[in-house]
Amino acid sequence: MRATMAAESIPGMTAGFARGATQWVRGYGYADLENKVPATAISAYRYASVQKPMTAVAVLQLVERGKIDLDADIREYLPYFPNKGHRITPRQLLGHIGGIPDYASEADEHLTEHKTTREAIALFADRALIAEPGTRFKYTSYGYNLLGAAIETVSGKAYGDYMREHIWGPAGMASTRMEDPAALIPNRVRGYRFVDGQVRNSQFVDVSSRFAAGASRGTVPDLLRFGTALSEGRLIGPASMTLMRTPMRTRDGKIAGFPRTDGYAMGWSVLGQGKDSLLFHDGGQPETRTMLIVDPQARLTVASAQNYERDIHPPLAFALYAAATARRSRSNRPEPGRSRRRRRIGRRRIRLERPRRSGQRRSARSSRTPRPSRSRSNVRSVAPST
Repeated sequence: MRATMAAESIPGMTAGFARGATQWVRGYGYADLENKVPATAISAYRYASVQKPMTAVAVLQLVERGKIDLDADIREYLPYFPNKGHRITPRQLLGHIGGIPDYASEADEHLTEHKTTREAIALFADRALIAEPGTRFKYTSYGYNLLGAAIETVSGKAYGDYMREHIWGPAGMASTRMEDPAALIPNRVRGYRFVDGQVRNSQFVDVSSRFAAGASRGTVPDLLRFGTALSEGRLIGPASMTLMRTPMRTRDGKIAGFPRTDGYAMGWSVLGQGKDSLLFHDGGQPETRTMLIVDPQARLTVASAQNYERDIHPPLAFALYAAATARRSRSNRPEPGRSRRRRRIGRRRIRLERPRRSGQRRSARSSRTPRPSRSRSNVRSVAPST
């Protein structure tokens, strides 16, 4: 961690893992570089697109309660959304095969005004579909905003209120909240970017327009609590969990998802198959990069967050996953700052690339990673530290 942060000029980062009652979390560098405020285990980062799995869990909860039909037209829940001439379903939106466009320009991503749900939907409501629903994988935050609006319609609650009552609260995620630039948020980190060879403050962006796709803030321990609650079956039932690990398919039968993965399921990129699959998602937006890895079978969750707009986080998170499973080879440790990394874990080789983010326009194209073998007995109980 320290070597990579030094090589990449990362101001601050928090990372950790949890398996059962064992949790290890540590902060590195600075939450506020100018005032030399250290990053700690409880530093609060923008979550960005690691919020999408949380939205997917919320949708599946409402499916279990008979409030949402995965194969209904989304306009049944959002009659104000224009008719596109095709049925667009929640199932398709969860897997990014609904034909909804993504951000068209940097201007779409750098809004400074607060947006309500209706205003956030209006940003793309009149744009044409990029393909007939069900025929093409296209990662899009706008599609998850449609799902967030549907959650509000059927629950009768604001998206943030529903998440607090049914996802964040039950999972014990006490620090997680919707982002609000005007609110006083404990342990909020400052964001940074790299411009002309120097670290600079991030530009101000109000992310309320991404409300269900990436507009929350919280801590790495809360991300670990989310993964643990999901793995332990405290948020959704077994049938819904099966859907979350089953890659989507386009109409021609091809698996939908990013290259070098085993497909995109409902809210997750997937590595492996069936109960042995590994779920992961990353996020990126102004001020932040995040990563979340969940291994439901091993009840292991790994998470990281940095206050820096450079895409070096996925290799670090997978390296932490390897270390947590006691399969890391010291002789094959990846060199910090390299864009392509290889390491042998057990008898398999993991290829760790610096992918483009799966959040927003610079989406993460996470590497196709063979499923690492696990060790269930080599994680010591370690108290969270800063």
